[in-house]
This record gives sequence, structure tokens and C-alpha cells, in this order.
Amino acid sequence: AIARSLISGQSKMIGLIAAYLDNQFYPIVLERLAKALQARGYHTLLFISEPGDQDHELEKLLAYQVDAVVMASATLSSALARECLDAAIPVVLFNRDVPNSPANSVTSDNFAGGRQVADYLIESGHKQLAYIAGAENSSTNRDREAGFLAGLDAAGVSLAHRAVGGYTHEGASEATHAFMRSDNPPDAIFVANDHMAFAVLDTLRQGLGLRVPEDVSVIGFDDVPQAAWKAYGLTTVAQPTDAMIEATVSLLFDQLEVGHAETTRQCLPVSLVERDTARRPQG
Repeated sequence: AIARSLISGQSKMIGLIAAYLDNQFYPIVLERLAKALQARGYHTLLFISEPGDQDHELEKLLAYQVDAVVMASATLSSALARECLDAAIPVVLFNRDVPNSPANSVTSDNFAGGRQVADYLIESGHKQLAYIAGAENSSTNRDREAGFLAGLDAAGVSLAHRAVGGYTHEGASEATHAFMRSDNPPDAIFVANDHMAFAVLDTLRQGLGLRVPEDVSVIGFDDVPQAAWKAYGLTTVAQPTDAMIEATVSLLFDQLEVGHAETTRQCLPVSLVERDTARRPQG
């Protein structure tokens, strides 16, 4: 394979950089993405990065002469994205977007998802709403929160509580304890992803002895398989995972095989999945 790559100028390797693998969404994405690339005759080289250290990992990855790069749950500086572009190495950001970057991106409509959650909770009669953010600098968190706040503002409702969970189980649990100790505890919590929402549910039910959704409604984001498990029955916003993977692969091969060079940003629609952790609108 190495000898063939020297002759053809292609390694047939796609580099993947990922963070937040404790979030159940990303292992599923990486497995399906790797299989989709294998079906096209390419294999994947996976690097795990710490949040905020993606440029360093990408520089190491490029030393392996990969033909293209997919960054899942990770971003990169515009300077390094331009360096990849100049070297004719396609880069696709998966589930992230960097404004004004020359890198391609595939995301779901996080803003619309946040707005749907706000509308749903308000229509269900909630008055004290809280938000648990993921990573402050991530585009997913930024857009989900912006959509949520836009929905509240349109209804003339103020956000009662906000905390940063950092996309971690521990951070979400601590935020929930802090919310419920306050003088005006929330009657609904929107959580920036399902991984943290599971921590919120465990804390409310087992840690604090509260009923969900009778005492507090909880809505997550992603719709990972565990959200449908009976123990959780999580109401959440579903990302179109398969469509996002298909769009990512299509973008890669448009550039690898067709030579399409125009920067593309794709934003795919989301949907609210009603289960058992949020009161439903009446009527």
C-alpha cells in the first residue's frame, strides 16, 4: 500500500480527529463514517484530541500524508485550514462550523433545534426555564443556546438559570444540584446534549428524589440510542446522523475525485422526538 501511494500520490487514508468520545453520539458517528469511507476504498486513521488542542493533532496527522481530514467535535484555526487548502488536502468539519474558515462543514440546524425546544416548553406551560451549556467555544453550543434564547424572547420569557456543564457528566450533575438549591428552582431544563441530559435525569431522580416530568421537565439534544432506553425515555432533538455522514463523504469525494474546490457549508434539519421526560403541550 505504501509503495502504491508513492506511485499514485494518494495514500487512500482519511484522517479523523475527534474529541468528547465519552459523548455517545461520536463513537456511533465514527463507526458509520469509517464504514462509509471503506466502502469507497479508503481507510481511516484516528487521532483523539483534547478540547482546544486540535491544531496540534492535525499537524501530527498531516505527517502521515492522509488524502483528506474529517474533524468531528473539533475545530481548527483558519490559518491551518488555509494551509490544508493550499496543500490540496480537503478538510470537513463534522458537527462544527467556523465562520469565515475555508474548511467545509456539515452540521445540523442547531439554532432551529434550540428554538423548537423553547417553543415546546413554553407551550407546555413552563415558567422557570434553565439551560445547561456544553463547551462555551463550540459552535453547537453557541447555536443551540441562541435558538433557545430566541424562542424565549419571542414569547416574552426570561431564562431563569444557566450553567456550563462542559459536555461532561459531572458538570451537568453539579449544575442540576445548583439549580435545584436555588430560591426559584427551574420547572424545565434544556441540556446541550444527551450525554449531559442523562446526568441531569440521574441527579433529579436518584440524587434529589424528584419526579420527571411532573416536577421538572428535561430535554436533551442528539437522540443517541440510549435516549430511547426505557430507563431514560429522553425527550430530545434528533440530529440526522446518517444524512450528515452521507453529506460529509460526498463533500470529501467531490474534492478528492472531482476536484471541486469551493468551500461548502451544509446545515441539515433536525426534529424534536417526544418521549417521557418533558410535559407535552395541552390541546
